[in-house]
Amino acid sequence: MKYDVVIIGAGPGGIYAAYELMQKNSDLKVAVFEAGNTLERRKCPIDGDKVPTCIHCKTCAIMNGFGGAGAFSDGKYNITNDFGGTLYEYIGRDKANKLMEYVDDINMENGGEGTKMYSTAGSKFKTICMQNGLTLLNARVRHLGTDVNYIVLQNLLEKLSKKVDFFFNTPIETIEALDDGYRVHHKNGVDEAKYCIVSVGRSGSKWMEKVCKDLDIETTSNRVDIGVRVEIPSEIFEHITDELYEGKITYRTKKFEDKVRTFCMNPHGIVVNENTNGIVTVNGHSFEDEKMKTNNTNFALLVAKHFSEPFKDSNGYGESIVRLSNMLGGGVILQRFGDLERGRRSTQKRIDEGTVRPTLKATPGDLSLVLPKRILDGIVEMIYALDKIAPGMANDDTLLYGVEVKFYNMEVKLDETLQPANHRNLYIIGDGSGVTHSLSHASASGVYVADEILEK
Repeated sequence: MKYDVVIIGAGPGGIYAAYELMQKNSDLKVAVFEAGNTLERRKCPIDGDKVPTCIHCKTCAIMNGFGGAGAFSDGKYNITNDFGGTLYEYIGRDKANKLMEYVDDINMENGGEGTKMYSTAGSKFKTICMQNGLTLLNARVRHLGTDVNYIVLQNLLEKLSKKVDFFFNTPIETIEALDDGYRVHHKNGVDEAKYCIVSVGRSGSKWMEKVCKDLDIETTSNRVDIGVRVEIPSEIFEHITDELYEGKITYRTKKFEDKVRTFCMNPHGIVVNENTNGIVTVNGHSFEDEKMKTNNTNFALLVAKHFSEPFKDSNGYGESIVRLSNMLGGGVILQRFGDLERGRRSTQKRIDEGTVRPTLKATPGDLSLVLPKRILDGIVEMIYALDKIAPGMANDDTLLYGVEVKFYNMEVKLDETLQPANHRNLYIIGDGSGVTHSLSHASASGVYVADEILEK
């Protein structure tokens, strides 16, 4: 088929690009190719009973499919340039903010109405954090919840399906540059378009590296964030989460001056498995529906690691640590903070006797056998720093799940229109570009390039 626009990836970037194109020019012929399933067929088999852990499905229902890795996240759209990527460096701070607000409007029109917008503006916790060597990042946060986020995606898919050709379970193998457009190769043959938008997310990192090599697109190495997911009684952080929902807090360690940050805070949420490129990591979800809420709050503590010459494979470094965890624990490892501090592995008996009931079935073990000492030292130091603003954080029964890793694509060298210099009408967006690291920034990048194409 000959299309006007081909979009590779049905994550946030691809979805909002397609939505913008259809809203403003419904005569365009648009195709979206996605390696995973359509929304209603994204079902993770893990039930905690018959299937207690990851069974390495052909396509991970949590990571791939319509909605991307964000489909079963807790639906947090952070409207800020302080974190979530560097989109503003390409298009300007005001433009980036306006596009994130525009995406928020789309979400409100498609089932998100009634959800709450949180803000750090005027929060007393900013001062409290500063007094204790911590930094609270500025943001407005729209929390949809995993349940409402799913409804929004359902409504968007229903509207898009009337005007856009979707091809699920159809990963693109290669992109071929033509004189006037691009040809994409897949299991069913080939399709062509004048414009091509690539939005493959973090799970497409290895594929993206290959495409850049094949098309001679310049890239730079990026970072990897490695750490654990913490689970505590919700009361410990309730004075923060009730006001801010998610406090994005950073800390500079005294020992190594490494940056440690909180990430993806889920009040009254659950801890879940993720499968990325065949390795099992950990993440968290939360819900808007009161009936689905738990007594626990979970969030990640991540240490950022950047690499320089001669080593450039930051993702490979992160993967090797996760594989060690998977080898020792058969998946995710779980340890009490008190056991970690005493230099002993956790046992099921100690966890059962603790005051925090884990929401994910994981293997009791010893994270010090997995995480490098420098990273683990930073996490421990951060836990004690957080204990000053949220007493109880450093309790013996605080649960640590490992390993959590945030893989970032190498950053593709792009101009201010998110195109590589040597390939016009090829747009590389979202987390797959290395430019964005969040739902809001990825979605905004999709709208931005759609508008660029519409102008042409």
